[in-house]
Amino acid sequence: MSIKPKDYKTSVALPKRSTGRRSTGSARSQSRTTRNRNGDRRTGAGLQTSFNGKRGIDMLREPEINKSTAFTEAEKQALGIVGLVPDVTETEDLQLSRVMMQLGHKSTDLDRYIYLTNLLDHDETLFYRAVMSDPVRFLPIVYDPTIGEACLKFGHIYRQPRGMYLSMTRRGKVKEILKNWPQKDVRFICVTDGGRILGLGDLGANGAAIPIGKLQLYTACAGVPPQYLMPMYLDAGTNNEQYLHDPLYLGMRKTRPSTDELYSFVDEFMEAVQEVFSKCCVHFEDWTGTDAVHLLQRYRDKYCVYNDDVQGTAGITLAGMINAAKLKGTKLKDEKYLFLGAGSAGIGLANLLCSALVAQGMTLKEAQSRVYMFDINGLLEATRKDLVDFQKPYAHRHAPTRDFVAAIESIKPTTIIGVSTIGGAFNQKVIESMSRINERPVILALSNPTEHAECTAEQAYTWSKGKAIYAAGVQFAPVHYNGQIFLPGQANNFYIFPAVGMAIFATQAKRVTLRPRFRPPRAWQSWSSIRDWLASSAPPTWLRSFVNMSTNRSTQTSRRRKHRFGGQHDYAQDYCRAKAQVWLRLGCADKLRKFKIQNQDEQT
Repeated sequence: MSIKPKDYKTSVALPKRSTGRRSTGSARSQSRTTRNRNGDRRTGAGLQTSFNGKRGIDMLREPEINKSTAFTEAEKQALGIVGLVPDVTETEDLQLSRVMMQLGHKSTDLDRYIYLTNLLDHDETLFYRAVMSDPVRFLPIVYDPTIGEACLKFGHIYRQPRGMYLSMTRRGKVKEILKNWPQKDVRFICVTDGGRILGLGDLGANGAAIPIGKLQLYTACAGVPPQYLMPMYLDAGTNNEQYLHDPLYLGMRKTRPSTDELYSFVDEFMEAVQEVFSKCCVHFEDWTGTDAVHLLQRYRDKYCVYNDDVQGTAGITLAGMINAAKLKGTKLKDEKYLFLGAGSAGIGLANLLCSALVAQGMTLKEAQSRVYMFDINGLLEATRKDLVDFQKPYAHRHAPTRDFVAAIESIKPTTIIGVSTIGGAFNQKVIESMSRINERPVILALSNPTEHAECTAEQAYTWSKGKAIYAAGVQFAPVHYNGQIFLPGQANNFYIFPAVGMAIFATQAKRVTLRPRFRPPRAWQSWSSIRDWLASSAPPTWLRSFVNMSTNRSTQTSRRRKHRFGGQHDYAQDYCRAKAQVWLRLGCADKLRKFKIQNQDEQT
């Protein structure tokens, strides 16, 4: 993916660098539009001579617009950078080959992370082109698991500022500080207080790398324009003594405040965001378990907020549970679940799971009775006095126990879910116990980074003798066991949050609900169903339902979609557009051209 840079204040598109590839018709049309707006790059006639008032060396220092060796001769002349860059004009593909060569010389993924961060600081477009040229290779470098090591060493590998740093010492001045951000239309703020970074605990200011990495994936995986994104570290101190005594630590050297003090400051922050960035969604990331749940409850009905640890992890894991049930030939309501860990991630998943069980016909009480939880103090059961409000629905009548294997033998779960951050917690006794009780035990070891996974894929398959259905929060390599190859699943919320980000950005959503209001039709569960739909001639029932719901939500949309004569909605036109989009996505250009000719619909 090549992200086309824009000037922050004027939003003028910069001349697109060449990729060395043959253009499609639509690409040629876009290129013509760009030349008309910014001049002819071949002759230099009409080219802008500055962007946002910057030219010469200042322009090369702006990663959003810098193209380094990809500037054409005409652009160099117009922008006053002749002699400031090598006297060549390289394609983006050639630039990418140099990046790959240099990365190949790095010996560790942390070194590659540092290199890519430096690339982002100098050439934003080339950074995203590199990441998306091979996502399987690069996502584990720019995000989990490498970002865990980057957080642990953040103050030591720090190069230059990225994002915003908001300290509680600035109480009463939050709105003025937010106005210092150079972009005036911010759509997402990903904010952490560093209270619970991955499975690593309280890292304080070292956790600033997490929102930076999260928002990079908004762009790399979903195409959300980077100029609308703000990573933020909200500095509330740290209780980590190691960092408090580290001379290179970049945060406030104070222990964490009381809950009331923290929430009061977050209140000021949320109110300031609404005033300064009225279309902004706040993505809470890696707060402590109780804070994550309570802050989401505090703001979700008032502002556009989203917590990836609570909602994103829940979404991808529920998808895994649904698929595991399909593999076993059962339904969610036939299963019984035991969590190791009862923090924000576990509670968020349990709540979403119960919503899915209710959708399958159970009452909420019946659904909650299928879910058990086990934390550092043992099984959550009715006699415990140390539980917080959101844990109590999962404290059932049961004999107290601190032995996880004993809990398995007593409860007889079909699925165990690890969100404990305790590496190796699913030991051989745990896996063997699950295998005795179940023909196909479901083992979900979700904690990350890698060393915090409750068990590895090899351990799960070996100890279960190949019976386990397994997924982890990190990606493990295929496992060879008893003449078979097992492909471990991955349940990481990066499969969820970029799409959520794009959906919020595209719709300018006012709220992020706990569950979707519209479900795709079941007929879309296979490619054969899509082919059947492409061969049909009438708009399906689900399209009518979706359009009706959409038009009821917005008066403006409703007016735009009314048929110009009878006042009825033109479903056929929507159907034509939808079918054309599917063909376009599938690369069926010939079918798309014929379809457009047949329907004479220019908008399609």
